Amino acid sequence: MKAILLYAIIIISIYFSACAPKPYAETNKVYKKKASEFASIIREEPEDSVVADSLKKPPYWVGTVNFGMRKPNMVIIHHTAQNSCDQTLNTFTLERTQVSAHYVICKDGTLHHMLNDYLRAWHAGAAKWGSNTDVNSSSIGIEIDNNGTDSFSVAQINTLLGLLASLKKTYTIPAMNFIGHGDVAPTRKNDPNVTFPWKMLSEKGYGLWYGDTTGVVVPADFNSKYALRIIGYDVSKEAAAVQSFRRHFIGEERAGELTEPEKKVLYALMARYL
Repeated sequence: MKAILLYAIIIISIYFSACAPKPYAETNKVYKKKASEFASIIREEPEDSVVADSLKKPPYWVGTVNFGMRKPNMVIIHHTAQNSCDQTLNTFTLERTQVSAHYVICKDGTLHHMLNDYLRAWHAGAAKWGSNTDVNSSSIGIEIDNNGTDSFSVAQINTLLGLLASLKKTYTIPAMNFIGHGDVAPTRKNDPNVTFPWKMLSEKGYGLWYGDTTGVVVPADFNSKYALRIIGYDVSKEAAAVQSFRRHFIGEERAGELTEPEKKVLYALMARYL
């Protein structure tokens, strides 16, 4: 009798599990449709794209056998600036928002992988890091559920560390290429906020940091704008770059010129990027 009862419970559980609501079933269909369309494009023989009077077309197509998928070499970390994970998931599944990310980490550590890593998410917007002016095409975007002012939960950071370890190993991403949205878009963004534990991440191999600056001597002719550019910041709006640097490496949300202790940090960091 007990065996029959247990069997009935299992059958009922499976039934209700199969019938459980799937709130994103329709948008998942859109994802699959778009992915299928891209796959179809990749499978096609490359068409002639060069038009010139002197162009001599070959009698047959020759496809190379030496190629692979483009892979990311940067990770951009964001905070969602929204009120819940559900709100963010909804935002990323509305076509009119034109914004997305590869991963979303909820407050309880739940990880949503929303887009294949090889595809281009729309997370960085108008951004620049070093000479890279198309950050979306070379990066993975990670959004962490956070209203923009709160601290990040232990569960979120633990999930993030596990994810970063996987991404770094899979795509051989350099330590210096783990940065924040505010770093690549200093005039527009401030995420992740000042409570984000960049120093701890750097100790794990994700992002660069500086050591003890007590004995650092900053040269009299030190050019802070040049140093910020060496690190990767867009210095076309120097004040914004300084504020972004201060948020990331000093842990303060404050405008204004660099202080002498801050210049020591910048000078020490510059040496690591050279």
